[in-house]
Amino acid sequence: MDPQRIDMAALEYPGRVIVIGAAPSGRAAVVYAITGRSPSSQARKLVHRDGGVWVEPTDEAALKTGNVDLLVYPALLFSPGGVAVSNGKQTADVRDWLRPGLGPVPILSAALAGWDFEPDAPIFTPRISGCLAASGAALGVVRRGPSGETLRSFFEVRLRAGEGRLVSTYEGPNADPLPVFRGEPRFVDLVGSTAAETAAACYGALGPAAEGRDFRVAVAVVFLDPAAPDRSEVRVINRHERT
Repeated sequence: MDPQRIDMAALEYPGRVIVIGAAPSGRAAVVYAITGRSPSSQARKLVHRDGGVWVEPTDEAALKTGNVDLLVYPALLFSPGGVAVSNGKQTADVRDWLRPGLGPVPILSAALAGWDFEPDAPIFTPRISGCLAASGAALGVVRRGPSGETLRSFFEVRLRAGEGRLVSTYEGPNADPLPVFRGEPRFVDLVGSTAAETAAACYGALGPAAEGRDFRVAVAVVFLDPAAPDRSEVRVINRHERT
């Protein structure tokens, strides 16, 4: 098996997850998923409103036990230029750089120039981001280097039917300290003929193994035409609404 190809079900605890690719029909797709271990991470939901998909609290008291600034943010934002996605408030900067004439990697490079990894020592969670525009798609990872420096990596994503590229904040094992994502985006299969079917498949894949702990918080899937993001199809699954 290609070492860069994974099954999402193999990720015990990936943290936040972004997948950009295409459904089997060829329609462009973006997946954003949240998993959480702490009560503050679990006390969240995804809400489709106001031109995007937002991370919001389900329990204000539990949420305040963590860093609210890192836990509540716009996960996806739509604009006439395409769609931006990230695990933090940098989503708005990516959206603002979705401009005609810019390729997807220059969009992310410009948007993330002023952002560092998250200030959550000792983990220093990476900031993961992506964009899907008429000019193409890309993923970016901003992480801490071995000497404390900020490392920024950007990857162009080619849209192939039934395939996506995945980045996550953590490598996948539920370990302490959490190993952060490294290397290039992984290849994953995308299934489903609708956003709802793809969301259900992703949510199911992130579920626990036998007798394992369920870290799932929420999944959002967007099917869209990058040239007409206002005609997007969005499906959100929140764990707190299913239990």
